[in-house]
Amino acid sequence: MDTKELYDYILKIQSIAKIGLVFSKDPYAITNYQQINDLTLEMLEKLMDIEFHRPNYFSRDIYPTPSVSVRAVILNQNRDKVLMVRESNSGTYSFPGGWADLYDSAGQTAINESSQEAGADIEIIRLVGILNRTPFKTNVGVPEYLVVFEAKLKGELHEHEYETDDVDWFPLDKLPPLSRKVAREEIDRVIDAVKNNKTIFD
Repeated sequence: MDTKELYDYILKIQSIAKIGLVFSKDPYAITNYQQINDLTLEMLEKLMDIEFHRPNYFSRDIYPTPSVSVRAVILNQNRDKVLMVRESNSGTYSFPGGWADLYDSAGQTAINESSQEAGADIEIIRLVGILNRTPFKTNVGVPEYLVVFEAKLKGELHEHEYETDDVDWFPLDKLPPLSRKVAREEIDRVIDAVKNNKTIFD
């Protein structure tokens, strides 16, 4: 393993620790994530022979830039129904998707999230668009770029993870109760773009 490979490997472990520190509620797990974070930071400092007293891209005081999330619009063969997932914490539906992980491309994120949330192995067909989402204008807490892909299902649905508790096909004109994560007007805009083969952006 060369230096670059080792650096990437340590950085990926540190990113997992950062995610754990943000989302974990268990005190024991938080302590472990903090130890992993500290150890990987020490390893990076020794590897690069520098000290990370300066801001880095895991800090919140870096140059402010939008977060990135990704959604997949998966249509059936007749292109009249869309696959949606129900969020277990809210009981409402959305397109499969989530935050983009470090080092994953937007397309790979859509593939990963569709598998995890919907149990769907997908093939990306095209980029539908990129939406600029900001607090007060849309239902987000931080500025966000939403990347939307059109995709098609490969094979049958398989088991999905715990974040969702239902996966189903819905007619494009009769959608279920929608998650606040994506506003209804955004859903309508995305579906129109998919149906009419348009690319949208802000």
